[in-house]
Amino acid sequence: MEKDTRTEMEKLKAGEMFWNSDPEISAAKSRARALADRFNATTEDQPEERTRLLKELFGECGDDIFIKPPFYCDYGFNLHVGKNFFANFACVMLDAAPITIGDNCLIGPECGFYTVNHPMDSETRVANYVYGEPITVGDNVWFGGHCVVLSGVTIGNNVVVGAGSVVTKDIPDNAVVAGNPARIIRYTR
Repeated sequence: MEKDTRTEMEKLKAGEMFWNSDPEISAAKSRARALADRFNATTEDQPEERTRLLKELFGECGDDIFIKPPFYCDYGFNLHVGKNFFANFACVMLDAAPITIGDNCLIGPECGFYTVNHPMDSETRVANYVYGEPITVGDNVWFGGHCVVLSGVTIGNNVVVGAGSVVTKDIPDNAVVAGNPARIIRYTR
């Protein structure tokens, strides 16, 4: 059997299990957290600086991104948001895998998007190995406050996610969901 010579960062980017304490991984997280700290220290009268910092932090975003501090993420380079993006206070995006969010999305306060997973095997988990599964969100989606979206979930277009919901499974276009776990209540169209 051939030895895997890839770096832990290469494994992360390939969506495979990686060692979370690797120096390159730690440096990437430190960079993202430093940028987020600088963003979180800005004031309402510094909109240009806020946008500049978010553009440096995110893998992809437009000039019309608006996030109310504080904001937290692990890497930043795995964050891709479309036009007219808004996130309210205390948004957390654990981006061990890509988080891709479409145009015209609104995120209520204290929402979390968690791509990172820990192994079920306790020895591997204690050794600080993790892996990520992407989250994909379509256009025109509204998340009420205190929502959580778990790894591997795809949310369609024109979806409303009720406050306090925990999204554990894919959601089709035009659905209104709520609950823990989130369930379809009705459709918008």
